Amino acid sequence: MINVAILGYGVVGSGVAEVIRKNSRSIAQRAGEEIQVKRILDIRDFPEGPDSSLLTKDAEVVFGDSSIAIVVETIGGAGIAHEFTKKAFSLKKHVVTSNKELIATHGPELLKMASENCVSYLFEASVGGGIPIIRPLNQCLAANVINGITGILNGTTNYILTQMRKEGRDFSDALKSAQEHGYAEANPTADIEGHDACRKIAILSSIAYNEFVDCNAIYTEGITKISVIDMQYAELMDSVIKLIAMSKKAGDRIFARVSPAIISKGHPLSNVEDVFNAIVVKGDVIGDAMFYGRGAGKLPTASAVVADIIDIVRHFDSYGNNSWPRKDYNNLIDISESETRYFVRVKTRNTEEARKFIRNTFAAPEFLFHIRQEAEGELAFTTEKSTEAELAGKVDALKGIGAIKEVVSVLRIEEE
Repeated sequence: MINVAILGYGVVGSGVAEVIRKNSRSIAQRAGEEIQVKRILDIRDFPEGPDSSLLTKDAEVVFGDSSIAIVVETIGGAGIAHEFTKKAFSLKKHVVTSNKELIATHGPELLKMASENCVSYLFEASVGGGIPIIRPLNQCLAANVINGITGILNGTTNYILTQMRKEGRDFSDALKSAQEHGYAEANPTADIEGHDACRKIAILSSIAYNEFVDCNAIYTEGITKISVIDMQYAELMDSVIKLIAMSKKAGDRIFARVSPAIISKGHPLSNVEDVFNAIVVKGDVIGDAMFYGRGAGKLPTASAVVADIIDIVRHFDSYGNNSWPRKDYNNLIDISESETRYFVRVKTRNTEEARKFIRNTFAAPEFLFHIRQEAEGELAFTTEKSTEAELAGKVDALKGIGAIKEVVSVLRIEEE
Protein backbone atom coordinates (compact mmCIF):
# COMPACT_ATOMS: atom_id res chain seq x y z
CA MET A 1 0.00 0.00 0.00
CA ILE A 2 1.38 3.40 -1.05
CA ASN A 3 0.04 6.37 0.90
CA VAL A 4 -0.41 9.73 -0.79
CA ALA A 5 -1.16 13.16 0.67
CA ILE A 6 -2.79 15.95 -1.34
CA LEU A 7 -1.96 19.57 -0.53
CA GLY A 8 -4.84 21.74 -1.72
CA TYR A 9 -8.39 20.46 -2.25
CA GLY A 10 -9.31 22.77 -5.10
CA VAL A 11 -10.27 21.82 -8.64
CA VAL A 12 -7.17 19.74 -9.39
CA GLY A 13 -6.64 18.35 -5.87
CA SER A 14 -10.21 17.10 -5.58
CA GLY A 15 -9.88 15.67 -9.09
CA VAL A 16 -6.79 13.68 -8.07
CA ALA A 17 -8.66 12.20 -5.09
CA GLU A 18 -11.59 11.35 -7.36
CA VAL A 19 -9.46 9.63 -9.99
CA ILE A 20 -7.59 7.53 -7.41
CA ARG A 21 -10.87 6.54 -5.74
CA LYS A 22 -12.71 5.84 -8.99
CA ASN A 23 -9.96 3.92 -10.80
CA SER A 24 -8.23 2.31 -7.83
CA ARG A 25 -8.22 -1.19 -9.30
CA SER A 26 -6.73 -0.29 -12.69
CA ILE A 27 -4.28 2.11 -11.05
CA ALA A 28 -3.05 -0.68 -8.74
CA GLN A 29 -2.61 -3.01 -11.71
CA ARG A 30 -0.51 -0.46 -13.59
CA ALA A 31 1.50 0.66 -10.57
CA GLY A 32 2.03 -2.80 -9.12
CA GLU A 33 0.89 -1.52 -5.72
CA GLU A 34 -2.38 -0.29 -4.27
CA ILE A 35 -2.41 3.51 -3.95
CA GLN A 36 -4.61 5.39 -1.50
CA VAL A 37 -5.05 9.01 -0.45
CA LYS A 38 -4.35 9.08 3.30
CA ARG A 39 -4.53 12.82 4.01
CA ILE A 40 -5.73 16.01 2.32
CA LEU A 41 -4.48 19.39 3.56
CA ASP A 42 -6.58 22.51 3.08
CA ILE A 43 -7.35 25.53 5.24
CA ARG A 44 -10.97 25.57 4.08
CA ASP A 45 -13.88 23.56 5.46
CA PHE A 46 -15.44 20.79 3.39
CA PRO A 47 -17.94 19.19 5.81
CA GLU A 48 -19.56 17.00 3.19
CA GLY A 49 -18.22 14.82 0.42
CA PRO A 50 -16.44 11.51 -0.14
CA ASP A 51 -13.08 12.82 1.12
CA SER A 52 -14.24 14.77 4.19
CA SER A 53 -12.77 12.25 6.65
CA LEU A 54 -9.30 12.71 5.11
CA LEU A 55 -9.18 16.49 5.44
CA THR A 56 -6.94 18.34 7.88
CA LYS A 57 -5.84 21.93 8.36
CA ASP A 58 -2.65 20.92 10.18
CA ALA A 59 0.37 20.52 7.89
CA GLU A 60 2.22 18.53 10.54
CA VAL A 61 -0.39 15.78 10.26
CA VAL A 62 0.88 15.29 6.71
CA PHE A 63 4.60 15.92 7.13
CA GLY A 64 4.82 14.11 10.44
CA ASP A 65 3.38 10.91 8.98
CA SER A 66 6.30 8.71 7.88
CA SER A 67 3.91 6.34 6.06
CA ILE A 68 3.10 9.03 3.46
CA ALA A 69 5.54 8.46 0.60
CA ILE A 70 4.20 10.83 -2.06
CA VAL A 71 2.97 14.40 -1.69
CA VAL A 72 0.74 15.90 -4.38
CA GLU A 73 1.04 19.70 -4.39
CA THR A 74 -1.97 21.37 -6.01
CA ILE A 75 -2.02 24.56 -3.93
CA GLY A 76 -0.70 26.77 -6.71
CA GLY A 77 1.46 29.87 -6.62
CA ALA A 78 5.06 30.16 -5.54
CA GLY A 79 4.57 30.97 -1.85
CA ILE A 80 3.54 28.32 0.66
CA ALA A 81 3.65 25.69 -2.12
CA HIS A 82 7.38 26.39 -2.42
CA GLU A 83 7.94 25.93 1.30
CA PHE A 84 5.86 22.75 1.49
CA THR A 85 7.68 21.24 -1.49
CA LYS A 86 11.08 21.83 0.08
CA LYS A 87 9.85 20.38 3.37
CA ALA A 88 8.62 17.25 1.61
CA PHE A 89 12.00 16.77 -0.05
CA SER A 90 13.85 17.23 3.24
CA LEU A 91 11.71 14.40 4.64
CA LYS A 92 12.53 12.15 1.65
CA LYS A 93 9.01 12.32 0.23
CA HIS A 94 8.43 12.30 -3.53
CA VAL A 95 6.46 15.25 -4.91
CA VAL A 96 4.05 15.50 -7.85
CA THR A 97 2.64 18.88 -8.85
CA SER A 98 0.53 20.69 -11.42
CA ASN A 99 1.94 24.07 -10.31
CA LYS A 100 3.36 25.75 -13.40
CA GLU A 101 4.23 29.00 -11.61
CA LEU A 102 6.34 27.17 -9.04
CA ILE A 103 8.17 25.07 -11.66
CA ALA A 104 8.82 28.02 -13.97
CA THR A 105 10.13 30.15 -11.09
CA HIS A 106 11.99 27.69 -8.86
CA GLY A 107 12.54 24.68 -11.11
CA PRO A 108 16.36 24.50 -10.90
CA GLU A 109 16.39 24.76 -7.10
CA LEU A 110 13.65 22.16 -6.57
CA LEU A 111 15.00 19.65 -9.09
CA LYS A 112 18.41 19.88 -7.46
CA MET A 113 16.95 19.43 -3.98
CA ALA A 114 14.92 16.41 -5.11
CA SER A 115 18.03 14.81 -6.59
CA GLU A 116 20.08 15.47 -3.44
CA ASN A 117 17.41 13.74 -1.35
CA CYS A 118 17.05 10.80 -3.76
CA VAL A 119 13.38 11.45 -4.50
CA SER A 120 11.43 12.32 -7.63
CA TYR A 121 9.85 15.63 -8.59
CA LEU A 122 7.36 15.16 -11.43
CA PHE A 123 5.12 17.77 -13.03
CA GLU A 124 3.53 16.41 -16.21
CA ALA A 125 0.29 18.26 -15.35
CA SER A 126 1.98 21.67 -15.25
CA VAL A 127 1.85 22.00 -19.06
CA GLY A 128 -1.00 20.93 -21.27
CA GLY A 129 -3.29 19.52 -18.59
CA GLY A 130 -4.00 15.96 -19.70
CA ILE A 131 -1.84 16.18 -22.83
CA PRO A 132 1.31 14.05 -22.39
CA ILE A 133 4.22 16.31 -23.33
CA ILE A 134 6.81 16.46 -20.54
CA ARG A 135 7.35 12.69 -20.36
CA PRO A 136 7.68 12.43 -24.17
CA LEU A 137 10.27 15.24 -24.13
CA ASN A 138 12.24 13.51 -21.38
CA GLN A 139 11.90 9.98 -22.70
CA CYS A 140 10.35 9.31 -26.12
CA LEU A 141 12.19 12.16 -27.87
CA ALA A 142 15.40 11.83 -25.85
CA ALA A 143 17.39 10.72 -28.91
CA ASN A 144 16.58 13.98 -30.69
CA VAL A 145 18.20 17.37 -30.51
CA ILE A 146 15.15 19.61 -30.04
CA ASN A 147 15.41 22.70 -32.22
CA GLY A 148 12.10 24.38 -31.50
CA ILE A 149 8.70 24.29 -29.82
CA THR A 150 5.58 26.13 -30.97
CA GLY A 151 2.25 25.83 -29.25
CA ILE A 152 -1.19 27.00 -28.26
CA LEU A 153 -0.75 26.55 -24.51
CA ASN A 154 -3.73 28.32 -22.98
CA GLY A 155 -7.28 27.06 -23.46
CA THR A 156 -8.94 30.22 -22.13
CA THR A 157 -7.40 32.53 -24.70
CA ASN A 158 -7.91 30.01 -27.48
CA TYR A 159 -11.61 29.82 -26.61
CA ILE A 160 -11.89 33.62 -26.61
CA LEU A 161 -10.17 33.98 -29.98
CA THR A 162 -12.33 31.19 -31.43
CA GLN A 163 -15.49 32.98 -30.26
CA MET A 164 -14.29 36.26 -31.76
CA ARG A 165 -13.53 34.66 -35.11
CA LYS A 166 -16.51 32.33 -35.44
CA GLU A 167 -19.25 34.26 -33.62
CA GLY A 168 -18.08 37.82 -34.25
CA ARG A 169 -18.00 38.64 -30.52
CA ASP A 170 -15.76 41.43 -29.29
CA PHE A 171 -13.07 40.62 -26.73
CA SER A 172 -15.03 41.57 -23.60
CA ASP A 173 -18.10 39.59 -24.69
CA ALA A 174 -16.00 36.51 -25.54
CA LEU A 175 -14.22 36.75 -22.18
CA LYS A 176 -17.58 36.90 -20.39
CA SER A 177 -18.66 33.75 -22.23
CA ALA A 178 -15.44 32.00 -21.17
CA GLN A 179 -16.12 32.90 -17.55
CA GLU A 180 -19.74 31.73 -17.76
CA HIS A 181 -18.59 28.36 -19.09
CA GLY A 182 -15.94 28.00 -16.40
CA TYR A 183 -13.04 28.36 -18.84
CA ALA A 184 -11.80 31.63 -17.30
CA GLU A 185 -11.27 32.70 -13.71
CA ALA A 186 -13.01 35.71 -12.18
CA ASN A 187 -9.58 37.38 -12.44
CA PRO A 188 -8.37 36.18 -15.87
CA THR A 189 -5.19 38.28 -15.98
CA ALA A 190 -2.74 35.36 -16.01
CA ASP A 191 -4.50 33.92 -19.06
CA ILE A 192 -5.39 36.94 -21.17
CA GLU A 193 -2.07 38.75 -20.60
CA GLY A 194 -0.10 35.67 -21.64
CA HIS A 195 1.58 34.88 -18.28
CA ASP A 196 0.19 31.34 -18.10
CA ALA A 197 1.45 30.47 -21.59
CA CYS A 198 4.79 32.11 -20.78
CA ARG A 199 5.35 29.86 -17.76
CA LYS A 200 4.47 26.80 -19.82
CA ILE A 201 6.84 27.59 -22.70
CA ALA A 202 9.58 28.31 -20.15
CA ILE A 203 9.09 24.83 -18.63
CA LEU A 204 9.02 23.09 -22.01
CA SER A 205 12.08 25.00 -23.20
CA SER A 206 14.03 24.20 -20.04
CA ILE A 207 13.37 20.51 -20.60
CA ALA A 208 13.95 20.54 -24.35
CA TYR A 209 17.23 22.47 -24.28
CA ASN A 210 18.46 21.12 -20.92
CA GLU A 211 19.06 24.57 -19.45
CA PHE A 212 16.95 26.91 -17.35
CA VAL A 213 14.82 29.33 -19.35
CA ASP A 214 13.63 32.12 -17.07
CA CYS A 215 9.96 32.95 -17.67
CA ASN A 216 10.59 36.49 -16.42
CA ALA A 217 12.97 37.11 -19.34
CA ILE A 218 10.56 35.95 -22.07
CA TYR A 219 8.81 38.67 -24.10
CA THR A 220 5.10 38.24 -23.32
CA GLU A 221 2.08 39.94 -24.85
CA GLY A 222 -1.59 39.11 -24.29
CA ILE A 223 -4.73 39.20 -26.44
CA THR A 224 -6.63 42.14 -24.92
CA LYS A 225 -5.98 44.41 -27.92
CA ILE A 226 -7.24 41.97 -30.55
CA SER A 227 -10.45 43.06 -32.32
CA VAL A 228 -12.98 41.40 -34.58
CA ILE A 229 -11.71 43.67 -37.37
CA ASP A 230 -8.24 42.15 -36.94
CA MET A 231 -9.87 38.73 -37.30
CA GLN A 232 -11.51 39.84 -40.55
CA TYR A 233 -8.21 41.06 -41.96
CA ALA A 234 -6.59 37.75 -41.02
CA GLU A 235 -9.38 36.00 -42.95
CA LEU A 236 -8.51 38.12 -46.00
CA MET A 237 -4.99 36.72 -45.66
CA ASP A 238 -6.39 33.15 -45.51
CA SER A 239 -5.15 33.08 -41.93
CA VAL A 240 -6.28 33.08 -38.29
CA ILE A 241 -5.08 34.77 -35.11
CA LYS A 242 -3.82 32.64 -32.21
CA LEU A 243 -1.89 33.25 -29.01
CA ILE A 244 1.38 31.55 -29.91
CA ALA A 245 4.05 30.50 -27.42
CA MET A 246 7.29 29.56 -29.11
CA SER A 247 10.96 28.99 -28.55
CA LYS A 248 13.89 27.89 -30.70
CA LYS A 249 17.58 27.30 -30.45
CA ALA A 250 19.90 29.78 -32.17
CA GLY A 251 23.47 28.63 -31.68
CA ASP A 252 24.24 28.59 -27.98
CA ARG A 253 21.31 30.86 -27.17
CA ILE A 254 17.51 30.58 -27.15
CA PHE A 255 14.77 32.79 -28.50
CA ALA A 256 11.37 32.60 -26.81
CA ARG A 257 8.23 34.68 -27.20
CA VAL A 258 4.53 34.68 -26.29
CA SER A 259 2.24 36.89 -28.36
CA PRO A 260 -0.80 36.91 -30.61
CA ALA A 261 0.21 36.04 -34.16
CA ILE A 262 -1.37 35.64 -37.56
CA ILE A 263 -0.83 32.10 -38.85
CA SER A 264 -1.87 30.74 -42.23
CA LYS A 265 -4.66 28.18 -42.46
CA GLY A 266 -2.01 25.72 -43.62
CA HIS A 267 -0.20 25.98 -40.29
CA PRO A 268 -0.59 22.84 -38.11
CA LEU A 269 -1.97 24.96 -35.23
CA SER A 270 -4.58 26.85 -37.26
CA ASN A 271 -7.39 24.33 -36.69
CA VAL A 272 -6.90 24.08 -32.91
CA GLU A 273 -10.12 25.59 -31.60
CA ASP A 274 -11.97 26.39 -28.37
CA VAL A 275 -10.28 25.17 -25.16
CA PHE A 276 -7.99 22.71 -26.92
CA ASN A 277 -4.21 23.04 -26.79
CA ALA A 278 -1.57 21.79 -29.22
CA ILE A 279 2.21 21.68 -29.16
CA VAL A 280 4.55 21.11 -32.11
CA VAL A 281 8.04 19.89 -31.22
CA LYS A 282 10.80 20.03 -33.84
CA GLY A 283 13.42 17.30 -33.47
CA ASP A 284 16.46 16.79 -35.66
CA VAL A 285 15.65 13.10 -36.12
CA ILE A 286 11.87 12.81 -35.88
CA GLY A 287 11.02 16.12 -37.56
CA ASP A 288 7.75 17.65 -36.37
CA ALA A 289 5.75 15.87 -33.66
CA MET A 290 2.40 17.31 -32.60
CA PHE A 291 0.62 16.80 -29.27
CA TYR A 292 -3.06 17.75 -29.06
CA GLY A 293 -5.85 17.62 -26.49
CA ARG A 294 -7.68 19.42 -23.73
CA GLY A 295 -5.17 21.65 -22.02
CA ALA A 296 -6.99 22.15 -18.74
CA GLY A 297 -9.90 20.97 -16.67
CA LYS A 298 -10.34 19.05 -13.45
CA LEU A 299 -10.13 15.46 -14.62
CA PRO A 300 -7.69 15.82 -17.56
CA THR A 301 -5.19 17.57 -15.27
CA ALA A 302 -5.83 15.09 -12.46
CA SER A 303 -5.19 12.28 -14.93
CA ALA A 304 -1.68 13.63 -15.59
CA VAL A 305 -1.01 13.98 -11.85
CA VAL A 306 -2.05 10.40 -11.16
CA ALA A 307 0.07 9.16 -14.07
CA ASP A 308 3.09 10.76 -12.36
CA ILE A 309 2.17 9.04 -9.08
CA ILE A 310 2.02 5.69 -10.88
CA ASP A 311 5.40 6.38 -12.50
CA ILE A 312 6.98 7.03 -9.09
CA VAL A 313 5.47 3.87 -7.57
CA ARG A 314 6.68 1.74 -10.46
CA HIS A 315 10.23 3.09 -10.09
CA PHE A 316 10.69 3.49 -6.35
CA ASP A 317 14.23 2.16 -6.57
CA SER A 318 15.22 4.98 -8.91
CA TYR A 319 14.39 8.65 -8.99
CA GLY A 320 14.33 11.52 -11.43
CA ASN A 321 17.66 13.30 -11.41
CA ASN A 322 16.94 15.84 -14.11
CA SER A 323 18.41 19.29 -13.64
CA TRP A 324 18.18 22.60 -15.43
CA PRO A 325 21.59 24.24 -15.20
CA ARG A 326 21.66 28.02 -15.16
CA LYS A 327 23.99 29.53 -17.76
CA ASP A 328 26.58 32.03 -16.56
CA TYR A 329 25.48 34.36 -19.37
CA ASN A 330 22.15 35.64 -20.68
CA ASN A 331 20.95 32.65 -22.68
CA LEU A 332 17.88 34.39 -24.12
CA ILE A 333 17.94 36.47 -27.28
CA ASP A 334 16.24 39.84 -26.83
CA ILE A 335 13.01 40.37 -28.76
CA SER A 336 14.55 43.34 -30.60
CA GLU A 337 17.14 41.05 -32.25
CA SER A 338 14.61 38.57 -33.62
CA GLU A 339 13.15 38.68 -37.11
CA THR A 340 9.48 38.69 -38.02
CA ARG A 341 6.85 40.25 -40.27
CA TYR A 342 4.18 42.68 -39.11
CA PHE A 343 0.55 43.27 -39.92
CA VAL A 344 -0.22 46.94 -39.24
CA ARG A 345 -3.56 48.74 -39.21
CA VAL A 346 -3.87 52.52 -38.98
CA LYS A 347 -6.60 55.15 -38.97
CA THR A 348 -5.90 58.06 -41.28
CA ARG A 349 -6.72 61.71 -41.63
CA ASN A 350 -5.51 61.74 -45.22
CA THR A 351 -5.48 58.27 -46.71
CA GLU A 352 -3.40 59.03 -49.82
CA GLU A 353 -0.73 60.93 -47.86
CA ALA A 354 -0.62 58.12 -45.31
CA ARG A 355 -0.25 55.56 -48.07
CA LYS A 356 2.69 57.48 -49.56
CA PHE A 357 4.44 57.73 -46.20
CA ILE A 358 3.98 54.01 -45.56
CA ARG A 359 5.46 53.18 -48.97
CA ASN A 360 8.44 55.42 -48.26
CA THR A 361 8.96 53.96 -44.79
CA PHE A 362 8.48 50.23 -45.32
CA ALA A 363 10.11 48.15 -48.03
CA ALA A 364 7.38 46.96 -50.41
CA PRO A 365 4.39 47.01 -48.05
CA GLU A 366 1.44 44.92 -49.19
CA PHE A 367 -1.83 46.80 -48.67
CA LEU A 368 -4.99 44.88 -47.78
CA PHE A 369 -8.42 46.05 -48.85
CA HIS A 370 -11.33 46.02 -46.41
CA ILE A 371 -14.66 47.89 -46.46
CA ARG A 372 -13.55 49.88 -43.37
CA GLN A 373 -11.01 51.66 -45.55
CA GLU A 374 -13.84 53.54 -47.22
CA ALA A 375 -16.11 53.74 -44.18
CA GLU A 376 -13.65 54.99 -41.59
CA GLY A 377 -10.45 55.88 -43.38
CA GLU A 378 -8.30 52.88 -42.52
CA LEU A 379 -5.22 51.38 -44.09
CA ALA A 380 -3.89 47.93 -43.34
CA PHE A 381 -0.70 46.40 -44.69
CA THR A 382 1.88 43.71 -44.12
CA THR A 383 5.63 44.26 -44.04
CA GLU A 384 8.61 42.34 -45.31
CA LYS A 385 10.65 40.33 -42.83
CA SER A 386 13.01 42.37 -40.69
CA THR A 387 14.22 42.69 -37.11
CA GLU A 388 11.76 43.66 -34.40
CA ALA A 389 13.89 46.70 -33.61
CA GLU A 390 13.71 47.98 -37.19
CA LEU A 391 9.99 47.27 -37.62
CA ALA A 392 9.06 48.76 -34.25
CA GLY A 393 11.05 51.89 -35.09
CA LYS A 394 9.18 52.31 -38.34
CA VAL A 395 5.81 51.82 -36.65
CA ASP A 396 6.77 54.46 -34.09
CA ALA A 397 7.54 56.80 -36.98
CA LEU A 398 3.95 56.42 -38.23
CA LYS A 399 2.63 57.80 -34.96
CA GLY A 400 4.23 61.17 -35.56
CA ILE A 401 2.80 61.76 -39.03
CA GLY A 402 -0.09 64.18 -39.42
CA ALA A 403 -1.80 62.09 -42.09
CA ILE A 404 -2.07 59.18 -39.64
CA LYS A 405 -4.50 59.58 -36.76
CA GLU A 406 -3.72 56.35 -34.88
CA VAL A 407 -1.87 53.05 -35.13
CA VAL A 408 -4.71 50.68 -34.25
CA SER A 409 -3.12 47.23 -34.48
CA VAL A 410 0.32 45.66 -34.80
CA LEU A 411 0.41 41.87 -35.03
CA ARG A 412 3.21 39.47 -35.86
CA ILE A 413 2.91 37.06 -38.76
CA GLU A 414 4.18 33.64 -37.67
CA GLU A 415 5.54 31.53 -40.50
CA GLU A 416 5.89 27.76 -40.39
